[in-house]
Amino acid sequence: MKELIEFVAKGLVDNPDEVRVDEVDGDGEVIFELTVAEDDLGKVIGKSGRTARALRTILSAAGA
Repeated sequence: MKELIEFVAKGLVDNPDEVRVDEVDGDGEVIFELTVAEDDLGKVIGKSGRTARALRTILSAAGA
C-alpha cells in the first residue's frame, strides 16, 4: 500500500524526490502519512479536496 501511495503522489507533484510516505501504527490500524514539498501541497489536495478524496478512494479499493 505504501508503494502505491508513493507512486500516485509522485505522479501528481513537480518535486517527486520530496515525496515521503511514513507508516504509523494506530489503535489496531495503520495510518499512512504523506509528506510533499510545500509548493506541491495544493496539487495533492486538489480543488476542494477532490484529489485527496480520489486518492483515498483508490486506496480503499486496493485495500479491499
